[in-house]
Amino acid sequence: MSDALWLVVGLGNPGPSYAETRHNVGAMVLDLLAARAETRLKAQRRTRADVAEVRFGGIPGNRAVLARPRSYMNESGGPVARLVDFYKVPLDHVLVVYDELDLPFGTIRLKRGGGDNGHNGLRSIRASLGSGDYCRLRIGIGRPPGRMDPAAYVLKPFSAAERRDLEFYVDRAADAAEAVVVDGLVYAQNHYNG
Repeated sequence: MSDALWLVVGLGNPGPSYAETRHNVGAMVLDLLAARAETRLKAQRRTRADVAEVRFGGIPGNRAVLARPRSYMNESGGPVARLVDFYKVPLDHVLVVYDELDLPFGTIRLKRGGGDNGHNGLRSIRASLGSGDYCRLRIGIGRPPGRMDPAAYVLKPFSAAERRDLEFYVDRAADAAEAVVVDGLVYAQNHYNG
C-alpha cells in the first residue's frame, strides 16, 4: 500500500449515442467506480475530462483520480497527458481501462506497457505521453462476427446475450481497478488475470 496518487482513466466516446457501445466499456467501469465511491464526476476544463478524487476502501493512502476524457476515443491522449501533468502522476501510477478486441467477451487482463494493437485511444495516448509504459486494464469485447469491420463493431451496442452478463464483467473490472490502487498491479494481476 502506498500513499502515491493513482490516475484511473476510463476510455470511451462522449454522448448518449455511444454510452452503451462496446468501445465505452472503460467509461462504464469508471462510472461504476465513481458510484461506489458515492461521488460524481465533474467537468474539469483545463484537462478536458470529467474527474473525481476518491479514496478506495476508506483507507488513507488509497487515493485515486477517476477520469473520463471528454474527447472522442481517438483523441484521448490530450486529456490523459493534461491529467498526468496536472496531478503530477508518474506513468507507473496511470491505469487506463479500455475495450480489447483480441480478448473474448468479459475476459479481464491487467498489464503494464505494451503496444497499441490497433486501438486508436491507446495510439493517441502514446503519442501524447511519448510512452506506452502505463498500466492497462483490458476488458475483452471479442472479435466482430464474419467480415464485419472492427471499427463498426466497437461502435455497436452489446448484444442481448452479452448485456445479460455485462454488469458482472463491469463489476469485476471495477474490482480489479480498485485492487491495483489498493494492493498494486502484481497483486491485481494474480487475482484477476485468468
